[in-house]
Amino acid sequence: MTAPQPKILYIDDDEGLRRLTRRALERAGYQVALAADGVEGVAMAAAESFDLVAVDHYMPGQDGLETLAALRELPVPPPVIFVTGSDESRLAVAALKAGAIDYVVKSVSDDFFDLLGRAIEQALTTERLRRAHEAAQVSLRESNERLQALLAEVNHRVANSLQIVSAFVAMQSRVLTDEAARAALTDTQRRIQAIAQVHRRLYTADSVQSVDMAEYLASLLAELSETWSTPDAPRDIKLDAQPVRLATDKAVAVGIIVNELVSNACKYAYAPDVAGQVRVLLGIDGADRFTVAVEDDGCGVAEGAGAKGTGLGSKLIGAMAQTLGAELRYNHGGPGFSVVLAAAA
Repeated sequence: MTAPQPKILYIDDDEGLRRLTRRALERAGYQVALAADGVEGVAMAAAESFDLVAVDHYMPGQDGLETLAALRELPVPPPVIFVTGSDESRLAVAALKAGAIDYVVKSVSDDFFDLLGRAIEQALTTERLRRAHEAAQVSLRESNERLQALLAEVNHRVANSLQIVSAFVAMQSRVLTDEAARAALTDTQRRIQAIAQVHRRLYTADSVQSVDMAEYLASLLAELSETWSTPDAPRDIKLDAQPVRLATDKAVAVGIIVNELVSNACKYAYAPDVAGQVRVLLGIDGADRFTVAVEDDGCGVAEGAGAKGTGLGSKLIGAMAQTLGAELRYNHGGPGFSVVLAAAA
């Protein structure tokens, strides 16, 4: 199928040059329309679409720069080639600054038509590339929006599925009579909730690729505070967080570690009938690293021991730290106990 001929509008008050220009451009394969002045040319460009407009500068009434400005005001402005005299370089520069795609020096020789033809060909090629680039950008944005929506839906479904699993674990826990088994299932439920919180953050936030850790930890700690506090032994869990964003897998690992460490502190740092505070500090360590510290003012841990617990929690902490490629430091200098995790963001 033959491609349609590009439509060119040539605006010039010189009738003889208009006709010669149309003849030369039609031989080069263009459809050519003519306008005798700027007002007529702008009206024609507003009434129908042209692939390119060439406009002479010196015309009565509305000159070339004024015509160029009017063309640029159209809803879909066409690319414009400015035609000027041989000694008018300042006009050519002004036209380019005003939005012309190119300029051609006007003369009565055949060189003018050759130069104009080459300038038109190059301008049309440039315009096609620009439109192709814009179309590709639009397509890319639409693809990204579809991907964002898909990832949000996936995270929504994962969060809902984890919520269902958590509910099943809670139901199972309630029918058990063995206290140790019930406690183990309760711990499992909290771990599931820590992961579900990440996916809940992802589908409710603007970004589905990373997690705002300050917001995530605030929600996680609010749930832990509600779980571990009692009227006789309130647990005041404080968060001091700098702005850190982490990828999903890293956020999950950090969430599990914080869940284990805070739960351990709430259970073991203070006597069952004593109030106590647990602090979580999220910080930035250089350009590409972050730290998380969990500390309390309780009874402390013997030198050489890790975080207290049944053993499974310590294994989970170690496994998640290994996933992060993180360093764990246990500080035993009493009173109290603290654990610091440092890893690449």
